[in-house]
Amino acid sequence: MLVPVILSGGSGSRLWPLSRELYPKQLLPLVGESTLLQQTLARLDGLAATSAPLVVCNAEHRFMVAEQLRAQGVNPQAILLEPVGRNTAPAVAVAALEALAHGDDPLLLVLPADHVIHDVPRFHAAIETARRLAGEDRLVTFGIVPRAPETGFGYIERGAELGAQGTGYEVHRFVEKPDREAAEGYLASGAYYWNSGMFLFRAQLYLDELGCHAPAMLAACRAAHADRQADYDFLRLGAEAFAACPADSIDYAVMEKVCTPDVPCAAAVVPLDAGWSDVGSWSALWDDGAKDGDGNVAVGDVVNVGSRNCYLRTEDRLLAAIGLEDHIVIETADAVLVAHKGRVQQVKEVVERLKASGRSETLTHRKVYRPWGSYETLSLVGRYQVKHI
Repeated sequence: MLVPVILSGGSGSRLWPLSRELYPKQLLPLVGESTLLQQTLARLDGLAATSAPLVVCNAEHRFMVAEQLRAQGVNPQAILLEPVGRNTAPAVAVAALEALAHGDDPLLLVLPADHVIHDVPRFHAAIETARRLAGEDRLVTFGIVPRAPETGFGYIERGAELGAQGTGYEVHRFVEKPDREAAEGYLASGAYYWNSGMFLFRAQLYLDELGCHAPAMLAACRAAHADRQADYDFLRLGAEAFAACPADSIDYAVMEKVCTPDVPCAAAVVPLDAGWSDVGSWSALWDDGAKDGDGNVAVGDVVNVGSRNCYLRTEDRLLAAIGLEDHIVIETADAVLVAHKGRVQQVKEVVERLKASGRSETLTHRKVYRPWGSYETLSLVGRYQVKHI
């Protein structure tokens, strides 16, 4: 049985001002009418021998996540609430512990909730290949067939072929984000893939490897899971134990450790060429968007005169753009971002400066969602505040 593990943590700070800590990108309809989380769930339709998903999310997002699952018609096995973010390795560890608590040792299909995949049949075919390899006690990752010498992704170098031609390989090594020259060499070689952050493996095998390479992390996750408390539709992890857990990604904590020169590699990579994007920046949304004759992507009430190759998005008001080229312009009710498309990675620097100055615009929008509904701040002056509840 395949158990999807949906990782819905993270704040998506590179997509500020639309993505905020308390309303992050996976909960937003950035590509199409449904949210990225809902699209991730929809991609599971049609997979054979697949159970209801396990969802791991931040406790602050729990009611929005639950509502989006309900709207999608998904009844999860559990929604595990992280009291604090500790990256992907602990999140998957507590999901594996929860899966094993029911007496089986299922295969876990680990999917971040903030990815876009356009060719679902190809995605399903790659999952079936990965399912076979995971059944042979391998930790399987999905390697994205690169389209360009991208310097913003880590890479996976493939090793020996496994099984049918071109469907799976041993992992030779994981490579950190390269410079431009190295990335061009990787692309030309045909032996490298982008690291997608999606995985498939047996629950117990993952925990065994985590215990071998990061025993303190596994111990903290076991303690947090043992101290879990049911809260209506949610499972709250033990806050003290989970807060003490080291933070690390699956790649650093496990995958890179099982690929060392002196031992046979237990990791495998399945190539995936299915129109994938991690929606990691505004320029990625421009890449993925429907463009007009001048290469512009316009979302919302936009009037454009003579602009080229821009991403123009408005949420609250009319946006007029004249003569821009290679720019990103994002309007929300309380913030506007204007950036050159080649420098959108620096949005994180803006977020860090706003945090350092105590600004609330990194946390919430003007409209804030709560379990009972929402409120919108209409005016905040001195000691007086007016809200629409």
